Amino acid sequence: MPFKKIGLCDELVQGILATGYAAPTEIQAEAIPIVIAGKDMIGCAQTGTGKTAAFVLPILNRIAMSSKKGKKEKIRSLIITPTRELAVQIDRSVKGYGRFTQIKSVAVYGGEQIEKQIKVLRRGVGIVAATPGRLIDHLNRGTIDLSNVEVLVLDEADRMLDMGFINDIQKIIEKIPRDRQTLLFSATISKEVATLTKNIQRRPKMIQIGKQHNPIDTITQHIYPVPQEQKMELLLYMMERQQMFSVLIFSRTKRGADRICKRLKQNEIKAEAIHSDRTQRQRQRVMDGFKRGQYQVMVATDVAARGINVEGISHVFNFDVPAYAEDYVHRIGRTGRAEATGDAITFVGYDEIPHIRKIERFIGQTFKAEYYDGFDYKVRISLSKGPGGGGGGGGGRKKKTGFSQRKGAGGNRGGYGGGAKQKSGGGGGGGRGRKTGAGKREGAKREGAKREGAKREGAKREGVKREGVKREGAKPDRKKKAAGFKDKNKGKPKPKNASSKTSKKKTRPSKFDGVKSKKKTAGSKSKKAFKGKAKPNSGGKAGGGGPFKTAKRKAVKRMNRKS
Repeated sequence: MPFKKIGLCDELVQGILATGYAAPTEIQAEAIPIVIAGKDMIGCAQTGTGKTAAFVLPILNRIAMSSKKGKKEKIRSLIITPTRELAVQIDRSVKGYGRFTQIKSVAVYGGEQIEKQIKVLRRGVGIVAATPGRLIDHLNRGTIDLSNVEVLVLDEADRMLDMGFINDIQKIIEKIPRDRQTLLFSATISKEVATLTKNIQRRPKMIQIGKQHNPIDTITQHIYPVPQEQKMELLLYMMERQQMFSVLIFSRTKRGADRICKRLKQNEIKAEAIHSDRTQRQRQRVMDGFKRGQYQVMVATDVAARGINVEGISHVFNFDVPAYAEDYVHRIGRTGRAEATGDAITFVGYDEIPHIRKIERFIGQTFKAEYYDGFDYKVRISLSKGPGGGGGGGGGRKKKTGFSQRKGAGGNRGGYGGGAKQKSGGGGGGGRGRKTGAGKREGAKREGAKREGAKREGAKREGVKREGVKREGAKPDRKKKAAGFKDKNKGKPKPKNASSKTSKKKTRPSKFDGVKSKKKTAGSKSKKAFKGKAKPNSGGKAGGGGPFKTAKRKAVKRMNRKS
């Protein structure tokens, strides 16, 4: 069916043909007549089916048929989107399809000077494509007037709710007249989206194209299990051996996107990265260069996933598996657009297998693992069993099933095996396998226990040595007793006044021994005996000693006087 038969005006049909489209897509053919009739609508379709034109074309047709020349344009349609890229894309679609009309439009988003947007708004525009945050800024400043809005569009509604824009959307809707036409487009209809439609729409018509959550049929999906440290090697290996003219690579983080881009440039591949740390001007420059073919590869994060509308993308790579299944659908939806074919390739590390399981449940499809021919995998990862060895498994000492065996890991030498009851040494894979993280931790614990035991043993031996030094001479040698040594004095009676050597303390002869005899015989000579000499227990200093020794010296003096 040609566009003219749908009910669009001649100027608009002329603009559509100038962009290269000859016939509407399925969702366009169903949605455009409903919107032209002025009814509220919910459009649910897969990414890449032409949802943007499904609401842009009837809005342009409505304004073109009722606009009056010579008057300043008022905002008659507001389109709210979750990302800057999507706002820019919609604004370009409006300008492209309406090139032969007099309708003006503007994209309002953050990351750009607000003064420039204010100047355009003051001159008058008929259509505004905006992100919620920047639109709230304009409302607070009083630089935008939404009192004349006739058609409200919420594009990618599920994404906006996921990003937490529900409160901003409600504030914006309060500024718009109630007797409006409301259109809601979303790839998925969640409970939150359904609740939102009940509050803002009146008996909406529902259009469902294809199955919810499913990617379009023109996309071929490939799943390559590969260790995390080999993902970059596999990417370069595939790009060297396949013809890839326009490649889009998704990374989970901004730093990851920059690292991928750097490695590609080092291998003489023209690549650029876009993410939230880049200014809007930088992001737009990269996007335009990618569209023109200036760059072979563009690396992006999930923030830009829904705003990238580039025709002719041949391959989409998921370098990291997205944590949310919805993001997977929107990522791979960048290829295979407008009924073209495309390939979506996902690299899956061992830790990312749970994310793949979520995606399978979300889209209702089970993936089959693929391994690229000729690539040297260090470890072959099985989606069902986890890491597996690289070739035939070797025999080895049998061990009881432990933590690593239950997790699907084999022995240290037989590669990584398969089943839960598998013993070490088995498993598929040639060559020496790797220990799992659990095995390494277990080995480290055992090694630490051995060291701790050695320290304790050494402490015990040291204590025994010290104890032996203390007891030396006090007890007979235990080793001699153990060797059968007989004591010669054993059994003989001891003298009455005799005491054992161990109990008798050795004492040094005192300087005061024999003082009395010296007093009686020597007389005054006793003074000279002490003069200039250190007193006993005085630390070697003359005249030292305590009060007891002082009393003794006085007694000696008195005895000398009497004599």
